[in-house]
Amino acid sequence: MKTPPKTSWVAKDGAFETKLRGRQLLADPHLNRGVAFTEEERSALGLVGLLPPRVLTLGEQEDRALDQYNSQPTDMAKNVFLALLQDRNEVLFYRLVSDHLTEMMPIVYTPTVGDAIAHYSHEYRRPKGVFLSVNRPEDIEASLAATGLGADDVDLIIATDGESILGMGDWGVGGINISLGKLAIYVLGGIDPRRAIAVMLDVGTNRQSLLDDALYLGNRHTRVTGEAYDAFIDAYVSAATHLFPNALLHWEDLGPSNARRIVEQYQDLALTFNDDMQGTGSIALAAILAGLKFSQSRLKDQRVVIFGSGTAGIGIADRVRDAMVTDGLDPGEATRRFWCIGRHGLLIDSLDSLRDFQRPYARDGEDLEGLATDEAGQVGLLEVVHHVQPTVLIGTSGQPGVFTEDAVRAMAAGCERPIILPLSNPTELSEADRADVVRWTGGRALVATGSPFDPVTYIWTTYMISQANNALMFPGLGLGAITVQAERITDHMLHAAAAAVADQVMRTVPGGAAGSAPESGSPLLPEIESLRDTSLAVAAAVATAAVKDGVARKPLPDPLEETIRSSMWEAEYRPIRAV
Repeated sequence: MKTPPKTSWVAKDGAFETKLRGRQLLADPHLNRGVAFTEEERSALGLVGLLPPRVLTLGEQEDRALDQYNSQPTDMAKNVFLALLQDRNEVLFYRLVSDHLTEMMPIVYTPTVGDAIAHYSHEYRRPKGVFLSVNRPEDIEASLAATGLGADDVDLIIATDGESILGMGDWGVGGINISLGKLAIYVLGGIDPRRAIAVMLDVGTNRQSLLDDALYLGNRHTRVTGEAYDAFIDAYVSAATHLFPNALLHWEDLGPSNARRIVEQYQDLALTFNDDMQGTGSIALAAILAGLKFSQSRLKDQRVVIFGSGTAGIGIADRVRDAMVTDGLDPGEATRRFWCIGRHGLLIDSLDSLRDFQRPYARDGEDLEGLATDEAGQVGLLEVVHHVQPTVLIGTSGQPGVFTEDAVRAMAAGCERPIILPLSNPTELSEADRADVVRWTGGRALVATGSPFDPVTYIWTTYMISQANNALMFPGLGLGAITVQAERITDHMLHAAAAAVADQVMRTVPGGAAGSAPESGSPLLPEIESLRDTSLAVAAAVATAAVKDGVARKPLPDPLEETIRSSMWEAEYRPIRAV
């Protein structure tokens, strides 16, 4: 399949060269810089008379854009404003967001992106990304080729089928916004946006309100499953790896019946990564490793309760269990450190509803001795906490408030520095309010949440509540894999990414040093505003691990961090030449 001829490209000196002129150039968000085009560029590129006469710098454009952003009345209006800005001028969009990352990340991504996804068909303005339909698998290769990108032009492809969006469920074709949101975070972490593609794998939707909506833009039928679904996914992977052999295939928000199966099927065949499983598992591991710096204890000594045993919850269990093995436990002993609770209570091996990936963590009859069941015959969270006396409590259930005062106080009674991670998002689905957790534990809990929360003041101490945001991990993972052209994502690379994020904690704590415990109230994870620095540290660790694992096609650059930093994309206007 031939790709369309290129109309613009990056020259050896880093400048853009383009055949586009006039309004065609202004319509290209990669190249358009609006009134920042110089008089010389306007003359050479056919822009004379198409722009107001004054020339502004990127900084001046950013000031105006920030004023426009601040004038928007709601978070959703701010999301729309930023989306329209990105449609016009990509560099200005990324400069604005990167300079105001703490404020704008929740607008660009979770939680506000959830509203954008739910209203996608009604708020539709301009197509972004690539839409692949299960009804036309023969079009997959042509659709990817229509991007105009060649075999060496793509580092990253982010794909979703929209079945399990955040904590919101199936939103069909609106899922393209989750791929686009993840792509934006990769870029903020240093990936070149011109070398990344967002993909919607449209297999239908089971949400009746979408099927009944005359304006719904996706395939208007229920989800295709079974062999037809698998064949569609296989056709996508085959076409993507054929056209773009160096690209990382990122899977996002697939349903629980497909997510693990797909990553396991392709992880030894392609450079592939599932953020909900491996990303969430790695950032949770990073939070735990950072928490252990506070408590000055070993990972292998922890007892972990996970409430919510779907793709994300068991993905976390797998990642932390493997790290426990690295820390000295045998695999069986490490697995028994986990008590996982699903929708039918504690996972026990007699449950007919157990999925294959849950079975290693299911408890047998001997484990249940002395445990009380409720009226439904289930073992609930409070009973498990009393019995296990966990040191780590993780929530991935999407059930707000299930970390009750009784459960949290019971945990704190048996653990000096409990690590509590209510990771469900958006904010309204969090298993606990961060202020309650701090208060119920007398300020002793080490807390990270799935959504952003403000600091909490309790008895004269202000506690910084870190967001266990996968954004701290996956951009660096991708950047590290790209640096050495990794062929696979290995467990060692994921562990290295988590350890690198945890190590960043000491760099942000005043007086922090290796081997010392951060002060009470310090953040458990790096702040999101340090995304680029964290991405750089993760990339260096991941690239090193890839070389050690023998999956790198390029040697480790020297000097490592300086080389990676120089390769990171910056939101700046490059010189542009007419050809």
